[in-house]
Formats: sequence, C-alpha cells, structure tokens
Amino acid sequence: MTTSAIPANAPGPSGASGRPAPPAAPEAAAEPGPGGVATRLDSLERLVRYGTGRLDRDLIDDAGKLLDRAGQRLRLSGDHTVVTLAGGTGSGKSSLFNAVCGLELSPTGMRRPMTSKAHACVWGLDGAGPLLDWLDVDKRHRYARASALDLDRADSSLHGLVLIDLPDHDSIQAVHRAEVDRFVTIADLLVWVVDPQKYADAALHRNYIVPFARHAGVTLIVLNQVDRLQSFEIDDCVADLRRLLEAEGLADPRIVTTSAVSERGVRGLRDVLVDTVAARRARGERLDVDIDRVAERLAALRGPAEPPSGIGADRRAELVQALTDAAGAPAVAEAMESAYELRAADFVGWPVSALVTRLRSDPLRRMRLTELREELRNAFTGPIGAQQGDVDTALQGVTDGVTGDLPEPWARSVRAAARSHAGELPEALGASLMDALPTFNQVPGWWWLVKTWQYFLVLVSGLGALWIALLLIYAVVGADGPGALLGETGLIPYVLILVVCTLGMGALTSSACRNLVALSSAKHGQRMETHMRERIEQIADEKVLEPVAAELDRYAHFRSEAANLLG
Repeated sequence: MTTSAIPANAPGPSGASGRPAPPAAPEAAAEPGPGGVATRLDSLERLVRYGTGRLDRDLIDDAGKLLDRAGQRLRLSGDHTVVTLAGGTGSGKSSLFNAVCGLELSPTGMRRPMTSKAHACVWGLDGAGPLLDWLDVDKRHRYARASALDLDRADSSLHGLVLIDLPDHDSIQAVHRAEVDRFVTIADLLVWVVDPQKYADAALHRNYIVPFARHAGVTLIVLNQVDRLQSFEIDDCVADLRRLLEAEGLADPRIVTTSAVSERGVRGLRDVLVDTVAARRARGERLDVDIDRVAERLAALRGPAEPPSGIGADRRAELVQALTDAAGAPAVAEAMESAYELRAADFVGWPVSALVTRLRSDPLRRMRLTELREELRNAFTGPIGAQQGDVDTALQGVTDGVTGDLPEPWARSVRAAARSHAGELPEALGASLMDALPTFNQVPGWWWLVKTWQYFLVLVSGLGALWIALLLIYAVVGADGPGALLGETGLIPYVLILVVCTLGMGALTSSACRNLVALSSAKHGQRMETHMRERIEQIADEKVLEPVAAELDRYAHFRSEAANLLG
C-alpha cells in the first residue's frame, strides 16, 4: 500500500474562506432533508434576517456561525466524506487510524498526550486540498492513498474518505481539547473510540455524547481493544454501553467492536466507512441535524396563534383621538371659531357701536391684555407642536390588543415599533395642524357687502344729523335758509325719524349678521377639526400603525419560515 503527502496545490474548488452564502449547488439539491440542505440553509438565512435585532443575540450568532460553516462546507468537495476518530488517552484511536490506513501514520502509545496534532489520510486527491485547508490540517500531517496500485485493491472502496485522527479529548493540554471541540462541529461522521475500561468516562459523555445526542445518525461508537475480553464479556460491554448511550439521549446508537492487533479486527469499522463513503450522505445528514437544532431553538420563539395584520379599528380610533387631544386640535378649532367671529365683527359689526366702545374705558386695555385679543384675532399659524409627554401618553397601550399572544421578544419588538417615531411625532403633529389651518387672508364676499351697507347707513345717519343741526341753527338765529330744506323747521321730526331708522337698521343688520356668523363659525370650527383629524390620522398611520403592521408582518414571515424549515 502506498501513501504520499498531499501537495499544497492539490486541485479542488477555490474560495473556502470568508462568509459565503449557502450555494444552490446541484449536488446539494439531492442532500437529505426537506427541500435539500441548500434550500433549508436559505430558509435559515431568512429566519436569521427576520430575527436579527429582535431575538437573543447568542441564538442569532449560533445560527450565523452555522450558516458560515455550512456555506463553506457546501462549496468544498462533495465527493469527500470527513470522518474523525476521537477518543480518550489509551483508547487506541491512533492504532485504529493506522490499521485502517494500512501504515503507521499516526504515533501510538500510552503516554499523555501522544497525538498532539490532527492527522489526515485521504483516499482520492481531487478536491481534497482546499477541504483540508478549511479543516486546518497541518500539511506535514496530510497523507494520501492515491497511487495507481490502490485502484486495483480493496482501498478503492474507500475512495473519497478523509479520515482524521484527533488529539485526546481528555488531554491535559487545553489546545488539544480545543482541537477536538473544533472538529466535532464540522466532521461529517463522528467516530468515538472507547475501550472496555473507560467507555463510561464522564468527560466523554458529559462534554460530547450528551450535547451531540441529536447527531445519532452521524455518530458511530467504536468499542476498541475487544481482544482483551472474552466473547461473552464483549456482549456484556456492548449491552451496557448501549444502555448508557440510550439513557443519555443517543437514539438507536450504532456500535461496532474493533481490535487493532488483528488483521480482521477493524473489518466492522471499515464496512461502516465504506457504506458511508458510498452513500455520500454524511455531509448532508450532519448539516441537517445542525440545522434542526438551531431551527428548533428559533421555532420555540413563535407563538401558536396567527398574528393579526395590524392594529384594530377601535384601537386605531383611540390612538387618533389621543393624538388629537395631545396636539390640542379641539382647542385650536375652538380658537379658530373665536378668531372667525372676531374677524367677522370687523366687517359686519355696526361701526357706531365700535366707535362708542372705543370711547368707553376698556378693562382689557387697562389690564394691558389687548395683545391677547389681537393674538386670537390673528391666530393664523396654529400650534407649535404637541408636548412629548402627551404623545408618550397617547402611545401607551396602543399595541396591547396585538401583543398578547406574541412571544415576549416579538411583543417587545412590536411595542418598540409603535414608539420608533415617538420623537418625531410632536413636530409632525404641529406641522400637520399648521397645514390644516386656513390663512384667513380671504374674506367672504357677503362680509364686504354688509360692511359697505353699514357704512352707507352711517353716512345717511351722519347726513341726517347734520341736516337737523343746520335746521336748528337757522331756527335759533332766525335766519332764512338758502332753501326750503334748511329753512323749514317742521322737517326736523321727519329727519330725526330718518336718522333713528338708519341707526336702528344698522344695529339690526349687525345683530342679524352676528347670528349668521355664529352659525357659520360653528360649522367652520367643525370643518377645521375634521380636517385636522384627517391630517392626524395620516400621521398616526405613517408614524405608528404602519411600523407596527410591518413588524407583525415580519413576525408572520418568521413563523411561516420556521414551520417550513422544520418540515
């Protein structure tokens, strides 16, 4: 049998580093598992994307590491099956490694430790170089069964096998244990070598058997050194070992017995290796189990009930009302009614009454509060914005109706989505109200008509009063007027009646118009409040309800993807 060191430039696919996405390689499509390994990895990648920033960081990191490792493994040779021989000191794994390889490639002995570096033997060179680089096997400890003579021998049945002898898992050197820990997470087939004396070793079972109990399909237990036992003792040891493994969760464990001292002692192990290499399913089965473990942890964070699509109509109405109150829209509408009436008074009011009012002492003017009245009259710009405290109060409980059935991480993310724009809401509410307010630059046409009519009546009243004054003057001085209209004092009662009628008509006109203004101002305020509410509804949808709906949609996709991943 011939062996050779694998050259550094052995042919094979390139690019085994970095963080590649799981490729949809043709060979991966035939891997075990629902939809193929590549499809399941794509689904897992989407789950990680949905859960990032929402679920436990350690869980997301574990899933990300699996995607890294699986993506790299799928890019490498699918014609090779990586099998690791792991065990404790004195279990004889290096002797088994040499027996399977047919040469003394790995040092053997009972001293601690003996194997300090992973040794690899490869049957079939094509594509093995990049794979061994990814496995980080030192080039000095790589060997190949690749001679032309081997193709005509029994070794050809192992073509595609990458057999790795690991350091002792119970080594006193931490670096050796770290090497074992690394390989057991990336090997396609895990072979644990135990001996009759230490097959119940607590370190092995606690650190490796129990944590990897789900990997029973890609785990093989080898009871070595059975040449030291009687035939009935072998059966007893195998039965006790099986009982122990099943008690620790390793379902239907595969156990073979070996002895490296006889030529036929490794036949059972060799048959398993031949079947594993021929099936070429170990890689996919290992990844399937790893995906299942992470998928179940992720799927545990999905609730049993289908999530709602968004906030209900009742809750939405409550939110809009709360934001409307926080923005002060009712007060603004009321102020607009008052401003409307005050502004109308400048047009439809009776000028004589306004003049009398100006001549009287104004308590507001004495109290220096006329500016307040002027501000109300010119209230065109609206509010600056709602107070942050009022907005925070409005947002409280807005998601209570949709988070009750959600797992806590997702309920927390939905609540955070509802408050994601809380800092922007006060300014947005203020801006929306300002946009809704009228400019008041345009005055209704009938106001101008009434104002013209009122000043016409004032003019008539003034002329009448002047007429009466002239009649009285001419009557007192006894002079004849320039005409009958000024010299005839008998006209005074009639002119006086005319003045009184015009004054009364002006007062009646002002009173009637004020009633009309009051009615129209109420409608004006209602229209204003409705318009402002519509703007506030747009803000509520954009800043609160749509982020919540998007988060609920994200959770719904997470639930669906988790169900698909678990099959």
